[in-house]
Amino acid sequence: MLLCIDTGNTNTVFSIWDGTRFLAHWRIATDHRRTADEYFVWLSTLIQLQKFELEIGACIISSTAPRVVFNLRVLCNRYFNTRPLVVGKPDCLLPVPPRVDDGTTVGPDRLVNTVAAFDRHGPDLIVVDFGTATTFDVVDIDGAYIGGVISPGVNLSLEALHMGAASLPHVDVTMPAKVIGTNTVACIQSGIFWGYTGLVQGIVQQIRAERDRPMKVIGTGGLAPLFDQGFDVFDAIEDDLTMHGLRLIHDYNKEMGNG
Repeated sequence: MLLCIDTGNTNTVFSIWDGTRFLAHWRIATDHRRTADEYFVWLSTLIQLQKFELEIGACIISSTAPRVVFNLRVLCNRYFNTRPLVVGKPDCLLPVPPRVDDGTTVGPDRLVNTVAAFDRHGPDLIVVDFGTATTFDVVDIDGAYIGGVISPGVNLSLEALHMGAASLPHVDVTMPAKVIGTNTVACIQSGIFWGYTGLVQGIVQQIRAERDRPMKVIGTGGLAPLFDQGFDVFDAIEDDLTMHGLRLIHDYNKEMGNG
């Protein structure tokens, strides 16, 4: 069994791969103070509730929150007797290394999504990930990550608006019935929904013009389906892209004698 761990700035997802399919996905708030023992109690309880009989034999971690990695490593070492692969570290090999400026550190989640998207959709891709940040990752003809775009995430923008303007309420993200809002909540929802729809369409258009070739657009992240409603922006929506990529990277390292 392979334990895949994807740590984002907001949530951490644990998934178990049995060799043919993912058996389960579990989510917990990202917190660097959480110890390996706490992770294990939480995870083992969920495993028992699902009535799984699991023997974890390998682990792989992708983390955009570096302070969390230590305790996740301890979890894998102490409770599963395995040394985890950590995406972005020198000892974790990628099928195709990224091609970016010297000294640039690429977010592990972006590398994982690149590997997964290339495997499923081929070359010349733009992967749009709606996370804490909204990121655009450009995948070259050979599957290499060659750069992209980072913009503030949807919920981050809403939180900043709420904090910066005390009289404005915090609202849920949804597609409004009309562009022109007739109350404060509808106005904010319209600004967020249509603003980010325009952002995605505009950046995709500019990337395609700069690359001067057709490029498929793959959406992922919790809000991707929302921004796919009725608009010809995405060629596909993938809800398990990161976990698929983690499995592929683990398998590649195992084939290379590194896992």
